[in-house]
Amino acid sequence: MHPPEIRIRFAPELHPLLSARRRTEGAVAAVDGVSTLGHVVESCGTPLTEVGALTADGRPVAFSYVPRGGESVEVAAVTRPQRVPGAPLRFLLDVHLGTLARRLQLLGVDAAYESEDIGDPALAARSAAERRVLLSRDRGLLRRREIWAGGFVYSDRPDEQLRDVLGRFAPPLAPWTRCTACNGELESVGKDEVAAGLDGGTRRTYDVFARCTRCDRVYWRGAHSDHLETIVAGALAEFGDRPR
Repeated sequence: MHPPEIRIRFAPELHPLLSARRRTEGAVAAVDGVSTLGHVVESCGTPLTEVGALTADGRPVAFSYVPRGGESVEVAAVTRPQRVPGAPLRFLLDVHLGTLARRLQLLGVDAAYESEDIGDPALAARSAAERRVLLSRDRGLLRRREIWAGGFVYSDRPDEQLRDVLGRFAPPLAPWTRCTACNGELESVGKDEVAAGLDGGTRRTYDVFARCTRCDRVYWRGAHSDHLETIVAGALAEFGDRPR
């Protein structure tokens, strides 16, 4: 005798997380009268961090709902912009998202980054301890129950990753206010305060400096800044004036 089954249809926004067959036909999943709907949805490949509303036969249900055989389930994506209540909006990025982390920091977004692979348990624990939204392309990591909140990064291209995160979470932008080495906050400093650590060309050419309050790294608008200015201008034009 076959076990009872439910049919699950996923919102188009979630299709990149599914097999080709499940994108077009939906998923058929066996139910046992014990496993929650959240568990069943995750078993199809979609972390609950990506899931918004759930309905069973048209009725709103929670992740903890235990489905019955024969039901039709609809899985919506999270609503954008997504609100994360309970703490100031800040992020934690895993070892594979270094470029995205630096671009968020460039825009003044609090984005902590692990430059070494410290392991999934440690990342999840830090997310919970510091109440940071964990960003990752690792679906297994995002399924860990102890994380504070999370978001799957759908693209492997930094430009698209940045637009995805800014569009989804709508963080306030304050360009040029955060260190791209350690995520500390920058403060303006006089040229005389940092002159001893500058080479002669920099001392002669530049007059405006900032220093990280955490690691003491010194910043100025150098020849490399054109590319960074382009990133900042694009982000502000598209995401800078939205209501929070």
